[in-house]
Amino acid sequence: MAAVLPKTFLITGVSSGLGRAFATGALEAGHHVIGTVRHEEAAEAFAAQDPVRAHPVILDVTRFEEIPAVVSQVERDFGPVDVLVNNAGYGHEGALEESSMDDLQRQFAANVFGPVAMIQAVLPAMRARRSGHIVNVTSMGGFITMPGISFYCGSKFALEGISESLGKELAGFGIRVTALAPGQFRTDWAGRSMDRTPRSIADYDSVMDPIRAARMAKSGNQPGDPAGAAQALLALVDAPTPPTRLFLGTDALMLVEQKLDAMRAEIARWNELSRSTDFASAA
Repeated sequence: MAAVLPKTFLITGVSSGLGRAFATGALEAGHHVIGTVRHEEAAEAFAAQDPVRAHPVILDVTRFEEIPAVVSQVERDFGPVDVLVNNAGYGHEGALEESSMDDLQRQFAANVFGPVAMIQAVLPAMRARRSGHIVNVTSMGGFITMPGISFYCGSKFALEGISESLGKELAGFGIRVTALAPGQFRTDWAGRSMDRTPRSIADYDSVMDPIRAARMAKSGNQPGDPAGAAQALLALVDAPTPPTRLFLGTDALMLVEQKLDAMRAEIARWNELSRSTDFASAA
């Protein structure tokens, strides 16, 4: 078997969750990893994983104005970025009516605007080299939806759409774009990492209270293995023709298939009305 040539990964949010698993998997496979963290303690912990190939960078991806300079410094210090993994982000839980516009802006800042700013920063060098791979970590919640996380699903739907459209823009430059959509993985996403809006409207008790209780109870018991997700990422970036979208986890595949079936059935039911809006054909 031919040896895998080492790549340089730039992964956002490597201090916990899937980001940490992605970074660990890439380092163990012999790659170099520049990992963003938000404070010095996390930077020291990441550097300790591999004193030679683990390179921490302190960056909050919601501070958009800092991203171009940080990425330029990364490229000067470590050379070309082969793979950008936009992983940093978080989940917001709350009924839409109970949540604020500030909640929505923070959710999109972390899950959409930050990733886009990272992409814009790495693209000039990737385009000049006519190579590179951008992996945007979305979610099964970027295709299916669940009550109580509408802001989160909205942000991931947005990143999915941006990823798919971007891939078409960059196809002629040899730059690949993949939306990586995990299901439920055993991380802190549903626990300490989640931002939860306090309950305030009694009408939503029957919807929100069971959902919130079930999600908190499942935290730490999700079916997805982060180490398995890391291996899937490595297989993805080594694939000669990577997919536009890759779902991770049996739960994600099942729920996506259910939605596709429901969409096909609904489209068929309303087919006649959908077609009725065209101009009448000339006789």
